[in-house]
Amino acid sequence: MRLFITGGTGFVGAHVVRAALQRGWEVRCLVRPTSPRAALEGLDVECVEADLADPGAVVRALRGCEAVAHVAGTFEHGPRALQRMRAVHVDATSALLRGAEAAGVARFLLCSSSITVGWGSPESPADEESPLPDPDRSFGRDTPLRGYFETKSEAERLVLHACSRGLKGVVVNPDYVIGAWDSKPTSGAILVQMGRHWMPFHPQGGKCFITASDCGLGHVLALEHGVPGRRYLLGTHNLLYREFMQRAARILGVRPPLLPLPRAAGRLVGLAGALLRRLDQHRFALLDGQVVEATQSIRFRDGSRAERELGLAASPIEEGIEDAVRWFRDHGHLPARRRAP
Repeated sequence: MRLFITGGTGFVGAHVVRAALQRGWEVRCLVRPTSPRAALEGLDVECVEADLADPGAVVRALRGCEAVAHVAGTFEHGPRALQRMRAVHVDATSALLRGAEAAGVARFLLCSSSITVGWGSPESPADEESPLPDPDRSFGRDTPLRGYFETKSEAERLVLHACSRGLKGVVVNPDYVIGAWDSKPTSGAILVQMGRHWMPFHPQGGKCFITASDCGLGHVLALEHGVPGRRYLLGTHNLLYREFMQRAARILGVRPPLLPLPRAAGRLVGLAGALLRRLDQHRFALLDGQVVEATQSIRFRDGSRAERELGLAASPIEEGIEDAVRWFRDHGHLPARRRAP
């Protein structure tokens, strides 16, 4: 069976490609002419270029495939950020759905985000059916995080609506993914910062973490075993940021943070991030004011549906941290291991 994947050169997509190959799929990756292909080097994959705005090109790219996995995604800041996110999340999803229908591809997977799912407490983590709080309060208005939420939500609606026309479509909602091939870096930026400079403060909140390898496997299992029309949260370890950073510090060989980040200081970090993103929007993406505010609350989720229905077993989160740290060191994002002071 042949799987068509977008985003295979990116962080999560690199792991989806590897999981698909390990499970016996042939893989065809959509790549842009300007995309670095280091994540695909040495892998038995077919790379194709196609303009998603050209319906005929999309159909040709999908011919001979049994399934589509739209994994490409982006979180943008600055001018035209919403337009760029809409192009990747909404317009590309729509084009691939039309192409899949025309090419007779029955199965479709969308990589969305946990941002479209509610969150809960340690005693009552949220699941795929949990409603979101008020988006205005959660993500603000006219913010990058709000644009990310809106475009991911719209992409989900497109896929779920296509299921009413007979498509076997599923949606996966990864939470905080940690592992190798995080080249920008994105979620691994916290590890890079911890490895370069001591961070005395930790956010007061918590998140649901998953190793990148488990996340990639979860995508493929959802394609193979997912119930059409369902969403699957991909998150396996609910941890306070303090707990996560303590584990990361041991692996990095650095001092762990000691104090909770005061909320007023968190707002100052967000303001500083607005300036730093003018220099490098990807490196300082996590310093967005709304993102920093989100880390100050506990946002736990229940990924047991993926375990029950897909057979996704959780690897220790330390494996994801170790993979990420090793990759960051090998690629110059982190210095060689040093002893803790």
